[in-house]
Amino acid sequence: MSKLRKFLIIGFVWPEPNSSAAGGRMMQLISIFQEQGFDITFASPALDSDFMIDLRVLGIEKKSIALNCSSFDDFIKELNPSIVLFDRFMIEEQFGWRVTENCPDALRILDTEDLHCLRQARQKAFKENRNFVVSDLFSEEVAKREIASILRCDLSLIISEFEMELLESVFKIDSSLLYYLPFLLNPIFEDILKELPLFEERTDFIFIGNFLHEPNWNTVQYLKESIWPLIKKQLPDAVLNIYGAYPSQKVLQLHEPKFGFCIMGRADNAQEVVRKSRIVLAPIRFGAGLKGKLVEAMEVGTPSVTTTIGAEAMNGELPWNGFIIDDAEGFAKAAIELYQDKNSWNEAQLNGIEIINTRYLKNNFATDFMKMIFHIQSNLQSHRANNFIGSMLQYHTMRSTKYMSKWIEAKNKN
Repeated sequence: MSKLRKFLIIGFVWPEPNSSAAGGRMMQLISIFQEQGFDITFASPALDSDFMIDLRVLGIEKKSIALNCSSFDDFIKELNPSIVLFDRFMIEEQFGWRVTENCPDALRILDTEDLHCLRQARQKAFKENRNFVVSDLFSEEVAKREIASILRCDLSLIISEFEMELLESVFKIDSSLLYYLPFLLNPIFEDILKELPLFEERTDFIFIGNFLHEPNWNTVQYLKESIWPLIKKQLPDAVLNIYGAYPSQKVLQLHEPKFGFCIMGRADNAQEVVRKSRIVLAPIRFGAGLKGKLVEAMEVGTPSVTTTIGAEAMNGELPWNGFIIDDAEGFAKAAIELYQDKNSWNEAQLNGIEIINTRYLKNNFATDFMKMIFHIQSNLQSHRANNFIGSMLQYHTMRSTKYMSKWIEAKNKN
């Protein structure tokens, strides 16, 4: 296999597409490069998990790597990839300088997943019981780290149009360093739509989300304390099933079947449990990026009620797959209406299908994305020459992070 087709992904974790939207997103990226004939290696310092996808079955080489260890240098020199993708900025911080030192001609891509600094700034504002303002970002240490990582890379993949605008207008990142690449889905044709369960064949409300993700835990608390009592009062037989990977004891303690509030834990098949449900409830109060749970709901024809934050950058100018409501009473009222009104439900379902078929088709993005990758590869010297700040940050990182890492490695050997 020629060097030109060697693609290395350095993962923050091993992909778990059935546990999180991030896992699904990673598999979408992998499929694009596999279709272009790339020989893919996936490396990560994370421990194996019971729910990670079997990469070898997909023809992907799996490699465990260590933090602060020069063994990575030997590994990447031997592999000599033409493209390296960092899964989140923390991974670029750890391994970016080693990639630059050992494979200086490799194209460096950062997959942000979502803007961590935006999510954390919104979370902080929420906990301080005030509205988020853009200036909150400037006081975030995470913002300084994340923006520096974006600048050091040749290209950063941004999943949300809102975040693209934020990076360009607020942080003044040059557009040549950013690429909008949302979820990459297959179209939903009429024959698929006909196979979906009908309104009458579905029952219950559902929320689904990885509990290692703070916005999901907060959402479940909000449902239990403020929204579900209002729904249950009007629909006494209703049930809300809460699914999600990695539920902690504090999550499990919310289980109250007599109240119709059921903590179900990890779903064996996330799509299937959403497909059988009538409504997805996602009153998300802080976060960033695109919400995988809401796209998944659209894919299986399940309408949703969410918030402005939940729906951010997802539907463009198209009508939502249900309702977007920010206050608890209005949210509960909308959920009840959608649960009971077949016509509204059917209309919401079709809205979701249109959002996917208009905004998230893989075929609308994959070709142009690969053209951009090959263009930058062919003009890498001039591309980097136009990013002086990135070069400067790379220079200083090589001299600070590098020696800190070597000090840690030496210390660990003693």
